[in-house]
Amino acid sequence: MKFILVCCLSILLSNFAFAQHQHNEVEAAAPKKAPQKASAIETLSNNRLPRLVRYDLYIADTTVTFGGKPKRAIAVNGQIPMPTLTFTEGDTAEIHVHNRLKESTSLHWHGLFLPNQYDGVPYLTQMPIEPNKTHVYRFPIIQNGTHWYHSHSGLQEQIGMYGAMILNKRDELAIPTVPVVLSEWTNMMPHEVDRRLHNANDWFAIKKGTTQSYAEAIKSGHFKTKLTNELKRMTAMDVSDVYYDAFLVNGKNQYQVPNNLKAGDRVRLRIANGGASTYFWLTYAGGKITVVANDGNDVTPVEVDRLIIAVSETYDVVVTIPENKSYEFLVTPEDRTKSASLWLGSGRKVPAQKLPKLKYFEGMKMMNEMMDMNGNLVQMEGMKMQNQIMDMNTVMYAELDDAGTDTAVSDAHKGHSMRDVKAVKGPLTTLNYDMLRSPEKTVLPKASTRQMEFQLTGNMNRYVWTLDNKTISEEDKILIKKGENLRIILYNNSMMRHPMHLHGHDFRVINGQGDYAPLKNVLDIMPMERDTIEFSASESGDWFFHCHILYHMMSGMGKIFSYENSPLNPEIPNPKLAQRKLFADDRMFHFMAENDFASNGNDGMAMLANTRWSIGAEWRLGYNKMHGFETETHIGRYVDRMQWLMPFVGFDWRYRKMEAGEQESNIFGQKSTKDKRSMFSVGLAYTLPMLVIAQAEVYHDGNVRLQLMREDIPVSKRLRASFMVNSDKEFMGGLKFIATKYMGISAHYDSDMGFGAGLTLNY
Repeated sequence: MKFILVCCLSILLSNFAFAQHQHNEVEAAAPKKAPQKASAIETLSNNRLPRLVRYDLYIADTTVTFGGKPKRAIAVNGQIPMPTLTFTEGDTAEIHVHNRLKESTSLHWHGLFLPNQYDGVPYLTQMPIEPNKTHVYRFPIIQNGTHWYHSHSGLQEQIGMYGAMILNKRDELAIPTVPVVLSEWTNMMPHEVDRRLHNANDWFAIKKGTTQSYAEAIKSGHFKTKLTNELKRMTAMDVSDVYYDAFLVNGKNQYQVPNNLKAGDRVRLRIANGGASTYFWLTYAGGKITVVANDGNDVTPVEVDRLIIAVSETYDVVVTIPENKSYEFLVTPEDRTKSASLWLGSGRKVPAQKLPKLKYFEGMKMMNEMMDMNGNLVQMEGMKMQNQIMDMNTVMYAELDDAGTDTAVSDAHKGHSMRDVKAVKGPLTTLNYDMLRSPEKTVLPKASTRQMEFQLTGNMNRYVWTLDNKTISEEDKILIKKGENLRIILYNNSMMRHPMHLHGHDFRVINGQGDYAPLKNVLDIMPMERDTIEFSASESGDWFFHCHILYHMMSGMGKIFSYENSPLNPEIPNPKLAQRKLFADDRMFHFMAENDFASNGNDGMAMLANTRWSIGAEWRLGYNKMHGFETETHIGRYVDRMQWLMPFVGFDWRYRKMEAGEQESNIFGQKSTKDKRSMFSVGLAYTLPMLVIAQAEVYHDGNVRLQLMREDIPVSKRLRASFMVNSDKEFMGGLKFIATKYMGISAHYDSDMGFGAGLTLNY
């Protein structure tokens, strides 16, 4: 009888505990403040038994004004960021996701070790959560640290679906703790952002003030730099892809930490970069920043003046409140266009020093030295490029001229020709991966080791990002065996940095710390950098490995690791259908069009393009019979890594009322008529130095046409020039002033139609 009573009491207590947390977030144990002059941080033990912790997440459309205008966003439980989910190691998470959207969704638990079917990648580990459906994720919490969660469906992460996920240890630091989620906001719908990136539109650079035109190059003494840049077929340099209207800390541009902090208090910031494509510099007005964890894993504490947090990384840092004032923890995007702030303490505000604008032409000059004529990066003599020993953007940092050489890069500058960085007032200490050291050994278990090498590749002109020049859909899954160790060597042969994230695993970053190499799940890889990671294959199922810049991932930059002989995933009832859906992302076609309403005629073009294919049509419509009309259509596929070469098939249809029997001839003496012409063709288009498109075309009547053309010569910040000349003795030259996102004012001279001016609309 006593036994039965004890059991009943136990069940009642368990149900009570479950009910308490069914609709509310779990609160961590109240932390104790460390003594003001303590030399070490104490820990606080949590004696609570492990339990089932339930959250209910309601996903719904909302409207926000982060960028100054009402725009559509996605909120969870009515908030952006999504609610902070808090657990303690040993708990069991049960998360009920209720989709109230008119589209499907999903949630990925970034950095967590969990059964593959709960990893949250639609069409890979689960089917999407359809509208008005509920999906339950249930998994044990077998780790600790700062993590985050986000949608893995389409571009939903960009418009609000991101939030912090805190996994407390049984013994935590006994100081105030603040979850910090960094993000960005654009008033442009994310699908429009993606489309414009693929269409190589200049609008983002104009908005950011980062155009690098010939007029700007001449003014700054960098005409030769700009010329060399285009001779090597490179467009203007940038350090980020997208113009953002606002940057946010916990959903606000200015976030005041509510804690009643006073002089001498130390605060632990659990920081997650939930941005879709933005790297952030972190600096603090109150002094040094002590890094104590990265990607949910403890590191031996290291003091720095600043650090850059990659897209999707997490860092735990400890800062001190020096006096009874409010100190700015400044969050600056890598392109330094704007900023956001977190304020610690109360009283008079102490701002952090703002980071100056980047010196883009200096960066372009360095980029020219790094890249050969074939689009490959060439390592300069004396440079050791691994583990962020040197930030490739360093020569663009104006603050180093004033504040001194960065200690993380000063040694890397020895032995080669760069002279851009000057030590004046003393060094800044910037975190790099070589400074990270695990407090415990991280040696992998003894097992057979397999080595793989991947090259990070891409083309900024067409916005295609790949591994080994293959998108996710162009390569089979990579089979791995449970129990083996994987060593992966990554070389970044592109001009962008890439934060590569491995789902469901931590990996060791081989950084010179030997047995104490740090554990991470995101590796930021700079241009020209070669890095080595390794991990134990201890799971089962399919796991994503991809660049975490959202628009890079959507264009195909990733691989899928698949464990051999894994059991069937109950969440994927039709694997073949799911795979087709998964591969559809990087095969998506993007549309662009332009139409010039000029005084001498109507010219225009429209194009559908994806990672490899281009389907384009051009037209020229005259206002009289002598001018006539013409359309050309080309369907081509890019075949090389840099996407400079495109074989194509085409169709040309022309009509013009000329005098009876009059014929024109090309430079080869071949006769042709424009009175009425319908011709099929085959040809090649190739991007020459100076970004000129050379086109060779053979028509079915045997006539040959050679053509040179360029349409986007950057004369000034908003003025673009174009020209065309071909072997049919046709030529054109024009200028266009970019007035708005969708409109320009243009003037041109055409050998067939003469001079014209008018309005250009583009999409």
